[in-house]
Amino acid sequence: MNVLINRIEKMKPVFEKISNNPYLRAIRDGFISLIPIILFSSVFLLVAYVPNIFNFYWSSGVEATLMKAYNASMGILGLMMSTTVAKSLTDNFNNKLPKTNQINNTSTMLAALIGFVLIGVDFVDGNLALGFMGTKGLLTAFVVGFVVPNVYRFCIKNNITVKMPEEVPGNISQTFKDLIPITASTTIFWLFDLGFRNLFKVGFSEKVLEVFQPIFTAADGYFGLALIFGAMAFFWFVGIHGPSIVEPAVSAIYLSNVTMNLQLYQEGAHADKILSQGTQYFVATLGGTGATLVITLMFAFLAKSKQLKTMGKASAVPVLFGVNEPILFGAPLVLNPIFFIPFIVTPIVNVWLFKFFVDVVGMNGFIYNLPWTTPGPLGLVMGTGFALLSIVLVGILLVVDFLIYFPFFKVYDGEMLAKEAAGHSNEPAVQESTGVVVTADDSIKGKNVLVLCANGATSSMLANAIKKGAKEQNIALDSTAMAYGQHKEIIADFDLIILAPQMASMLSELESETDGLKTKAVSTTGIEYVSLTREPAKALEFVFTKLN
Repeated sequence: MNVLINRIEKMKPVFEKISNNPYLRAIRDGFISLIPIILFSSVFLLVAYVPNIFNFYWSSGVEATLMKAYNASMGILGLMMSTTVAKSLTDNFNNKLPKTNQINNTSTMLAALIGFVLIGVDFVDGNLALGFMGTKGLLTAFVVGFVVPNVYRFCIKNNITVKMPEEVPGNISQTFKDLIPITASTTIFWLFDLGFRNLFKVGFSEKVLEVFQPIFTAADGYFGLALIFGAMAFFWFVGIHGPSIVEPAVSAIYLSNVTMNLQLYQEGAHADKILSQGTQYFVATLGGTGATLVITLMFAFLAKSKQLKTMGKASAVPVLFGVNEPILFGAPLVLNPIFFIPFIVTPIVNVWLFKFFVDVVGMNGFIYNLPWTTPGPLGLVMGTGFALLSIVLVGILLVVDFLIYFPFFKVYDGEMLAKEAAGHSNEPAVQESTGVVVTADDSIKGKNVLVLCANGATSSMLANAIKKGAKEQNIALDSTAMAYGQHKEIIADFDLIILAPQMASMLSELESETDGLKTKAVSTTGIEYVSLTREPAKALEFVFTKLN
């Protein structure tokens, strides 16, 4: 097993290259930007239809009012996605262009909006139809979001722009500079739509859904589910944020399936679509990637090893809310040969059980989108409409996860106990304290620190530790946390940006973004990160060391 793990670890640069692919990143960043809208719209669904469980039904007028807010947000998700994907890809291209010759990301967003309407929306009696502006238009949104920045990049790199005299103000010059790229982009989509509709007699969004439907169906099968969630766990096991690689490929299916499930549920039919964000958050990754809720509780309450017991108790609450990096890097579970099998197998078994309950037992799939930080068991019950069967499934999942992890837990607990008895620790070496006493007079006074991770949850743990350490020592230093991608416009506002371990592969890109600024970019290792989150004084010293 150790030989296998070593070979996998040697492949890490390949996986990191995949994770850094600008097009996958653009989809991921596009979704991150729209998460508030997705969650906002789900609130109206919950208010509109959860009372039905208790035989209370709103009047048709009230229901229509509630659904108006939903349709005005989720109903145009595809349209908005085309702009956020285009912006992310534009920002990525700008990192490789001279600072004096950048692509205007506002212009690419507007061009993407026009392009999406041209090829992705149907017109009925001269008016825009909403049918393909929502989740059904996500695949079209990706295409448009990819094409527009490339058209702009070609024009900008080759100086195919309208050049104005130096005396013309910069904002006016930028308007004319964007004229040729936006014209070229719009013309391309206009001509494409004319030719496509003439050839296939339907719009691009409708046809692309028809072409990809077999893939959607396959993704809902046992093999497809195993491949998707097994891959997420596998990438996490080698220390790379698995969803960053896998989610962009299935994100359109996620949202489309929930929309279809909701429609079936409203019609009184069986909501039988499996793959969704809820399936990922509250079934396959119950407690976080690797389905780590049960193993964390086992460490906390069953371990004889003091180190594992301490780690389990410290990680139990974050893991309950889906933040499992402390246990992943602290136990550790990642790159730990003992846990390779259960870490990969448990998410697959969980999602297969969920599929069995939906296909055979008759439980509904997920009909609502909920925040990923909703406690796993509660998210499963709420997301499927508070069905009694979902409560039964939660109990079965917890028991099955326990049975899968238990033999491996016993082996690891015994190994750790033996090392503790011999006076050794399995914990990797952490950078020793430098002995520097940080005081209010030191150069970190008045500095701003940003911590980045994939979703903004893990990073908040370190940001809070830094802030607490500064407060304890009466140092005017501020620290905050964000998801990677949300920092693009405000990099210059920070003196230090710290990457959480799962985002360490993004360091070279972050360094290129901070080039020429006062901002310094650094990354952390797994066990180091866990140690820093627990000890505010050490977290503050880490900041001091990196800034000096």
